[in-house]
Amino acid sequence: MFIKTLTAAALVLAAPMAMADDLKLADFQPPTHFVVDQVYAPFAATLAEKTGGAVTVTTYMGGELGPGPVEQYNRTVEGVTDIAFGLPGYTAANFPTTLLTELPGVIDPATGTQAVQDNIDILANEYRRVALVGLWNNAPNLLFTSEKPIRSLEDLSGLKIRVPSRNAGLVVEAWGATPVSMPAPEIYNAMQTGVIDGAMIDATTLKAFKLAEVTNHITMGMDTTVSSFFMIMNRDSFGDLTDDQQQIVLEAGKEASIAANKAWMSVAESALADFQATDGKEVITLSADEAAKFNAASAPVVEKVIAEADAAGLPASDYVKALKGE
Repeated sequence: MFIKTLTAAALVLAAPMAMADDLKLADFQPPTHFVVDQVYAPFAATLAEKTGGAVTVTTYMGGELGPGPVEQYNRTVEGVTDIAFGLPGYTAANFPTTLLTELPGVIDPATGTQAVQDNIDILANEYRRVALVGLWNNAPNLLFTSEKPIRSLEDLSGLKIRVPSRNAGLVVEAWGATPVSMPAPEIYNAMQTGVIDGAMIDATTLKAFKLAEVTNHITMGMDTTVSSFFMIMNRDSFGDLTDDQQQIVLEAGKEASIAANKAWMSVAESALADFQATDGKEVITLSADEAAKFNAASAPVVEKVIAEADAAGLPASDYVKALKGE
């Protein structure tokens, strides 16, 4: 009897260990988001295949492991989740070098993710509290408005425009609008109720967050901001993996980053075309002269942010030059 009891107890104690490498991946986006099939499923399949099933991934969408997109970074640091999707811009003070890619003209949205991956070591200090698994950029952020079409720089004067981060806010402010910091899931209600007049965000959200329902005009054609997304991992969870498993996670993360960027670009293009083809919806492409006014207004912001980062001892100018291949 003693032996049977001891054996049963040993099995109970061993059970959590058997699940230790089933990694929880938290994402605040809706479960219908394209990231599930186009990014997370291949990422999980790669880990399972290359580790012989020793490392698996379970995805929790829609904030299932805790509400609040802004809390994704702390949620990972504290071990609430093993891996999290999030925006560095939501906790911008932690990622000043990472967020240089947001500035107009620093990266090309279609090639920026590869440039970031090629220079990822420069960012190591900013991710010292977590393991950086993936990092990519979205499609260009456009100007969505519910009522007033933006055909000129002057049209933005006095409007309240949602922004994803501090740097984007500085750009919108230079354009003459009032920036309002707000996570993506809150935009729909804020536009619907008139809390904001519009939003700076990429076209994938027309479907992913149903923003086509509250948006009537989209303006593009100027040099604009580009948002970054990360997949970060709790350091203890990462440390529990073998060296080989850690390398597999990091390699799979690089592949996921490139796949994610391609997915964002493709979905944005399709969503924008569908929006434009819908009665009552308008896509405005600024004239060359009007676009030049936007670009002239934002250029000093780009210079100032980079200069301030250099002055703070960050490798800002070096990073920007590396991203541009200079």
